[in-house]
Amino acid sequence: MARLFGTDGVRGVANTELTPLLAMQLGAAGATVLSQERSYKPTIMVGCDTRISGDMLANAMIAGICSVGANAVYAGVLPTPAIAYLTKKYRVDAGVVISASHNPVEFNGIKFFNGDGYKLSDEIEDRIEEMIRSGMKDVPTPTGSGVGKVKYRTDAREEYINHSIKQIDMDLRGMKIVIDCAEGAAYYTSTETLRELGAEIIAIHNNPDGTNINANCGSTHMEELCARVVMEKAQLGLAFDGDADRLLAADENGCVVNGDEIMAIIGSFMKEKGRLNNDTIVVTVMTNLGFKLMGEKKGIHVEQTKVGDRYVLERMREIGANLGGEQSGHIIFLDENTTGDGLLSALHLLEVIKSTGKPLSELKQVMQILPQALFNASVPNHKKEDYLEYSEIVDRINELEEKYAGEGRVLIRPSGTEPLVRVMIEGKDQDEINRDAKELAKLIEKTVL
Repeated sequence: MARLFGTDGVRGVANTELTPLLAMQLGAAGATVLSQERSYKPTIMVGCDTRISGDMLANAMIAGICSVGANAVYAGVLPTPAIAYLTKKYRVDAGVVISASHNPVEFNGIKFFNGDGYKLSDEIEDRIEEMIRSGMKDVPTPTGSGVGKVKYRTDAREEYINHSIKQIDMDLRGMKIVIDCAEGAAYYTSTETLRELGAEIIAIHNNPDGTNINANCGSTHMEELCARVVMEKAQLGLAFDGDADRLLAADENGCVVNGDEIMAIIGSFMKEKGRLNNDTIVVTVMTNLGFKLMGEKKGIHVEQTKVGDRYVLERMREIGANLGGEQSGHIIFLDENTTGDGLLSALHLLEVIKSTGKPLSELKQVMQILPQALFNASVPNHKKEDYLEYSEIVDRINELEEKYAGEGRVLIRPSGTEPLVRVMIEGKDQDEINRDAKELAKLIEKTVL
């Protein structure tokens, strides 16, 4: 049976795969495991993004927490990084985010943070999962005064805004910025933060109705933002995803600036200012080869991990790095928060623009992006790890690896959160790598059934 927890918590289609019952069980089992490690009633903070299933699952989660005698704090709609920060700030024992990040509205997810704002260890996740699979047999059922209580924190988002503003001393008066909030959790916190710093903000997709989150907007659909930046003659555009833990940007010419480029810009600036720990940035194997070349030129060590922000974070903590992230725009500033934070990423990027006086189009030239092709093969979720069991797929991968040896690379990996196998090829000729990557993705799709 597949593991319940993936690389980014528990994910699925809300109300069929991720049901209120499962949410309640996760709340009860999670609180029980925490109770076993403490001599007092634990308190768990819960927040969600704007999708319509958020309240349903959050209330089920809270019911599960309270049913085993633990207490809950409900903070409502907040970015994922806000929950990570506030879990530690409020000194609660754990935090839970109800979100499916950049995915469409029908999906949702449940992600835990420990009391220090970090994702739970595999060992604790396994204990929670085992309790659910065993039919919740070791879960307590207190009565009377033993049942847990719920506290509602309507001030939580202001706490996060204040924390973000304090990280960088900056005046943004005179800057015009277009922000795409993805109809998600950034709709208030990001716009208010930048307005408080003096920027002129043009906000798009900041009217969430529960069903429009990530719908042709945000960091996965940049077309409208890019066009709006040019039309408004703004200095740049900022694009968040549904739970605001990612950031991509558009320069003043309406060209996309991806996570690799943002890290290169900020990392180079931090090194120049003596703020980049160990002169090291932690990235994943999906990061463009041009990033490594940038590091060699700038005297920055580029450390690589498996794909997934949890692996980036683990390696950052192991080696004492304070900057790391992914091409997708999930960037971690470990001195300031314990997870990817789109708002912090935006503030750090704006700091470089203000300090240097250079436009984003010039700053992004710090690295050259080598041609890269990425295609997804849709496969059954329970079989996405099995693609190497098919000889025709293995043979084709070997042929492509031999073809691109020395002047590119081939990377195939199952998605940690979706029923996909991702095919990425880097090489010199964009048309050629597009053709080969698309062909391999189609082969995987028709073979893994």
